[in-house]
Amino acid sequence: MMRAGAKSLNKHVERVNALNVFPVPDGDTGTNMNLTLTSGVKEMEKYAHAETVGKLAEALSKGLLMGARGNSGVILSQLFRGFAKAVSDKEIINARQLADAFQRGVETAYKAVIKPVEGTILTVSREAAEAGMKRSWQTNDPIAILETVLQEAKATLARTPDMLPVLKETGVVDAGGQGLVFIYEGMLAVLKGEVVEELTSPELPDLESISSLAHEQNAQAQIDPASIEHGYCTEFIVMRGIDRRELAPFQEAQFRQEMETYGDSLLVVADEDLVKVHIHAEHPGDALNHAMKYGDLTRIKIDNMREQHSSVTEGTAKPSVATKTVEMKKYGLVAVTAGKGIADIFTSLGVDVVIEGGQTMNPSTEDIAKAIEQISAEHIFILPNNKNIILTAEQVGEVIETPVTVLPTKTVPQGLSALLAFNPEISSAENKENMMDAYSHIQSGELTYAIRDTQMNDMTIKEGDFLGIKEGKIEASGSDMNETIYNLLHKMVDAETDVLTIIYGQDVSDEQLETLTSYVEETYPDIECEVYDGGQPLYFYLFSVE
Repeated sequence: MMRAGAKSLNKHVERVNALNVFPVPDGDTGTNMNLTLTSGVKEMEKYAHAETVGKLAEALSKGLLMGARGNSGVILSQLFRGFAKAVSDKEIINARQLADAFQRGVETAYKAVIKPVEGTILTVSREAAEAGMKRSWQTNDPIAILETVLQEAKATLARTPDMLPVLKETGVVDAGGQGLVFIYEGMLAVLKGEVVEELTSPELPDLESISSLAHEQNAQAQIDPASIEHGYCTEFIVMRGIDRRELAPFQEAQFRQEMETYGDSLLVVADEDLVKVHIHAEHPGDALNHAMKYGDLTRIKIDNMREQHSSVTEGTAKPSVATKTVEMKKYGLVAVTAGKGIADIFTSLGVDVVIEGGQTMNPSTEDIAKAIEQISAEHIFILPNNKNIILTAEQVGEVIETPVTVLPTKTVPQGLSALLAFNPEISSAENKENMMDAYSHIQSGELTYAIRDTQMNDMTIKEGDFLGIKEGKIEASGSDMNETIYNLLHKMVDAETDVLTIIYGQDVSDEQLETLTSYVEETYPDIECEVYDGGQPLYFYLFSVE
């Protein structure tokens, strides 16, 4: 049934793509559903000799989750994830269990969507499943169940323009719902013993009477690109089962709420080891950085939806997912840092990808290599911003073909200073020299705390004491935060200091920040002081003087 459903959908991918209009053109619905279902069937094929329906369905579900693309693909994966859970302990299934599996799939899909919208694939699947359940009270024939499911799916699909104004305006039915109908067509055909390859084309809306499928008459041409508030369709998988760094405790409901702040059209799907995320974001890097708190990222895919809109409505050829081309630029920039505020600063200075990492969570060579894969550039500059990450970054050049220059920045202030000296118009060698020279003229400081008792630099340090660090060396310590800061600044600031930069962390209160800035204004009235919200963990303050 699943093989047949996949083949049926595959035959009509482009016709489903032509219907794609909601909510914004974030990739092609037909293509996304096709790639998702293909991934699921391929994983299922590995268990082709499984002795139970449950084992086959479990493999299908895992493959769908890993391959899910776009809103429609993620919802499709959830429809069959719920289906799989319903039959997980079954060796064989009867008509009633088949109907129940469809119903469970709908329940799972609705839970995955933050704000379900009626008139979409969700509505088509729900009303079809409800009809199937009612039919199961009257028959023990699974063919009759699936016939009813398909019949109601088609009827609901025809009503979708009445549920969504955007569909009525453009004169089409919901693309995701149409794709689901194709899948059900294939499933029913094989259940009835028909040859799938010889299926006749299922009923479709009269597309010729609606519009031409190209140029300005395509359904997507009815969308105003100015209405696309969050312009990047962002998808990725969070792999939670890692132990090389400390991860934030994961709670699916909380994670959904956190991710919702980065955009809309959010879908979050989680199992024991993986979290699949789809979101429309205006700043996808922020969403990725936040998700990295919970695990490593893989299957990252970011599409510019405004660009997609133009490629469709202006008649330009749109590359397939596998062959999509991106304009190659001369240089790309990757930085490693912790804290959303600091990440935002690096991004504002031109960094393409910010990897979350630092003192207690050093990224791997693979993490950095995957970040570079997101950038289409002839040469990559990497800013580790931590002495413990420099060596790892230097290994990246051995595993990727793109030329890489690692700036051995040991602190965030060094990284920021290096960025300010970057010039995209000069050679990589000149840039390296200029950037290293720039950060050689600044001093970096940090305020953190001691995790154990120790004796260092003629200082007796107790667990929990505040530590003032200058260029990697402990210069001040004590139980009083302010006193420790003042002692540190006294050793950093001299008569030649022009600028003092303060980046405060996530654990600093407004009162503490006000106390520090007042002290700086009174003690160093001739020095320009710049203050930024870094949001970094572990380090209350980062300082730089120049």
